[in-house]
Amino acid sequence: MLSAVCVGETMAMLTPAKPVPLHQATELHCGIGGAESNVAMGLAAMGMDSHWVGRVGRDGFGTRILDELSGHGVGISGVEIDPGRPTGLYVKIPAQASNPDGGSSVLYYRQGSAASAMSLGTLANPAVARLLEGAALVHLSGITAALSPECLELTEAILAAPRQGRVLSFDVNWRAALWTGRDRSVLRRLANLADIVLVGKDEAEHAFGTTDETELRRLMPDPAVVVIKNEAISAIALERDGTRSEVPALSVDVLEPVGAGDSFAAGYLSGILFGLDQKASLRRGHVAAACTLTVHGDRGPLPDASRLSAILDSTDAEWAAIHVAGGHFTTQDRSLQDQSLQDRSLQDQSLQDRRTAP
Repeated sequence: MLSAVCVGETMAMLTPAKPVPLHQATELHCGIGGAESNVAMGLAAMGMDSHWVGRVGRDGFGTRILDELSGHGVGISGVEIDPGRPTGLYVKIPAQASNPDGGSSVLYYRQGSAASAMSLGTLANPAVARLLEGAALVHLSGITAALSPECLELTEAILAAPRQGRVLSFDVNWRAALWTGRDRSVLRRLANLADIVLVGKDEAEHAFGTTDETELRRLMPDPAVVVIKNEAISAIALERDGTRSEVPALSVDVLEPVGAGDSFAAGYLSGILFGLDQKASLRRGHVAAACTLTVHGDRGPLPDASRLSAILDSTDAEWAAIHVAGGHFTTQDRSLQDQSLQDRSLQDQSLQDRRTAP
């Protein structure tokens, strides 16, 4: 099984149990959230041996993070527990019914967190060294680089290290609050060290000063591919040899956008690791993102294997007819529905045969 290692910060997440302003909330739901661990969970769901490397505090929030990641099939042997620094925390405030266009908002409490103390010393941890040595994919993001000077050194060291068969991916994951007063040109340097760069078109303007495809490839000439996530329109893969692949996004009834970019990354990267071409990998990314967009959380469940296969193997016309709402994929094209039903019927018949066999 292919192994993936995602390095970064995971925080405890609190959010009002009801869609009310924070000051009116009487109950808060406790969960976890972190770009890299979201990708790790997505890769595990996609059938990879997935691990998360990071640091948490010796507190209940840290324990919650480790328990939840383990429960989603993510390895935590490379996690360090800090005896003094706390686990980072953020509060996600849902969009208000009185202002549906206002969107959700987030408050971060991460300064001085256990994760901010990640450093080059993290690489000296024998468990971390073993994971990185055996990984087919190592995934990082611009978030980690902004947590502290030591985290920046760690990120750059991993990206600059000899590949030894590994693929290094870097998701820009622009967070304006983290880069206030900082030199954002660091992001370009880090991205150019990666093999695969993922960036939202809206992020590119802030991080690199342009959304132009040609200019972005000029600014990052070294990665094998730069993937531009063009919000609800499409995703575009720009390869180093000039090849351009574009796949339109699925039609989705969006419930909550948080986490969709991480789900896209997991879907796309798993496709690349499994040897799929750019078009198929971009489709996997779109499907994973669509599942997350329709739930209140950072990751939505994927369709069952037969349904997922039918979606990914659909023609361009069938793909364009797919609509996603409430985690369900529907289409006006009967051939895709019929194929999925046929596959399910064959599976049910096979199961029945096994049950009745002597």
